[in-house]
Amino acid sequence: MIQIAGKELPNIPWEEKPQGCQNVLWRYSGNPVIPRDAIPTSNSIFNSAVVPFGDGFAGVFRCDNKARQMRLNAGFSPDGIHWTIDHDTIKFKNSPEGLEHFDYGYDPRVCFIDDRYYITWCNGYHGPTIGVAYTFDFKEFYQMENAFLPYNRNGVMFPRKIGGEFVMLSRPSDTGHTAFGDIYLSRSRDLVYWGKHRHIISPSEEYPWQSRKVGAGPIPIETSEGWLVFYHGVLNSCNGFVYSFGAMLLDLEDPSKVLARGGNYLLSPQTLYECVGDVPNVAFPCAALTDSATGRIAIYYGCADSVTGLAFGYVDEIIAEIRKNDMLKQI
Repeated sequence: MIQIAGKELPNIPWEEKPQGCQNVLWRYSGNPVIPRDAIPTSNSIFNSAVVPFGDGFAGVFRCDNKARQMRLNAGFSPDGIHWTIDHDTIKFKNSPEGLEHFDYGYDPRVCFIDDRYYITWCNGYHGPTIGVAYTFDFKEFYQMENAFLPYNRNGVMFPRKIGGEFVMLSRPSDTGHTAFGDIYLSRSRDLVYWGKHRHIISPSEEYPWQSRKVGAGPIPIETSEGWLVFYHGVLNSCNGFVYSFGAMLLDLEDPSKVLARGGNYLLSPQTLYECVGDVPNVAFPCAALTDSATGRIAIYYGCADSVTGLAFGYVDEIIAEIRKNDMLKQI
């Protein structure tokens, strides 16, 4: 059995695979787990981050309001299914000089390192870049320096230092609805100055579900086989972009090395709530919970830029699927 590093999570949200299901991932029967109107001010709640916290769970949620402004709100849940999301948006404390004004924020990720929870998100600063903040309690949030210059999206930190350095995946982009995108890796000793940039993967014309652009999804999961990284890929169809997600394995001590990359998607937009919404045909993963005792993984993903879905899988089956359809073996 492949081992997941970290603590056991016996209260991980979970449903067993439906009888007859042939897929590696399966959807929660109660999807969408978070509706678009979970708070009075929201137009949509999607592309959000969830972590274990206390006896339950906490998260940072993308809540686009009824003015269609992109905002971040905190929330709590006893079981990862039923959520109470703060009606007020996050107000960062001690923002660095020049970063006090909040243009927009979207697609957050959250990971725990050492003694605090770090939040990264797409931060509006003369264009999209990667904002960084931390919290101890999901009530007070402290903003740090932006990680990169504009333009960048999908900033995803690894959940521990590697070689004494913080490590982050990101996708350099442009100011618009980016029609391109590769995943890169960067390192930092102090969470202020980032460098040692390395290219990780590009889109692939041979595998059209990920032929237009790719971007990192949930916080990488440390396993005995390597870092398990879910990522979204985009198909440029005759009717616009289609967002699905798959996975790859990176080397534990040098995550700039790709060990295996799945050629097939693990989940694509096929249900009504994934295909119909403000942005049709989107399945966009941003968070994953893991239980080291059972190998269970629960993935939160945005659906049609409107609601939040939940999918489940076992680490053994996911990694077996990556290796079975490894793109690198075809090169």
